[in-house]
Amino acid sequence: MEATLFTIPSSKPPPLQYLYSYSADAFSFKSHFNNPFLASSHWPKFSSKPSPLHRIRAAISRTKKEETVEKVKEELQDCFLVAGISYKGFTVKRFQEFRSQLPESSKLLVAKNTLVLKAIEGTKWEALKPCMKGMNAWLFVHTEEIPAALKPYRAFQKEKKLEENDFTGAVFEGKYYGTEEFKALENLQTRAEIYSQILGSLKGPASAVVGTIQAPARNLVMVLKAYCKKLEEENAGQ
Repeated sequence: MEATLFTIPSSKPPPLQYLYSYSADAFSFKSHFNNPFLASSHWPKFSSKPSPLHRIRAAISRTKKEETVEKVKEELQDCFLVAGISYKGFTVKRFQEFRSQLPESSKLLVAKNTLVLKAIEGTKWEALKPCMKGMNAWLFVHTEEIPAALKPYRAFQKEKKLEENDFTGAVFEGKYYGTEEFKALENLQTRAEIYSQILGSLKGPASAVVGTIQAPARNLVMVLKAYCKKLEEENAGQ
């Protein structure tokens, strides 16, 4: 009887050359099993161009910003005073409540500081620059009655206990009024008070008229208007 011999495979790893090629004519293991993570041709390609949706959103955002700048410019026309109000923590409802208390001669607009800066560039309202901090709502006053225009917010602020939401600054007649100087604006004389003072000086000695004329520019304008009105009344009575 012949014995059959079985060959037990060796536990040693085969030589490296057998892992890559069996012979010169054999196929290359490396060439037939490419690593997709090492081959640059297999990397996913991402387009650097923005998608159509992204371009549409960017165009809408740019259009809204341009509209806001134009709106601010419109409000600056025939405007006597612009004041900033800190609106941090304000809700939509609170804005609606405050707007309902404003007279027709005052407008409240919420706009980013950067857009307001762009709108006031090259104008007398550039004095507002120190006010461009934090979150501001902008009050545009289209009347000479400055104290009366500021009073609604003071009343609203007191009613809603908004001590932290104060005026951040304002520009009146080209001058910037910070928070420390704001009381001066709220204590300006009313039209009626100025008219009464002017008419009293016109009936008094010449020195009183000179003193009135040397008053601030706003009072001088009131002097001229009151004098013209007085002449019209006299002419109408003849």
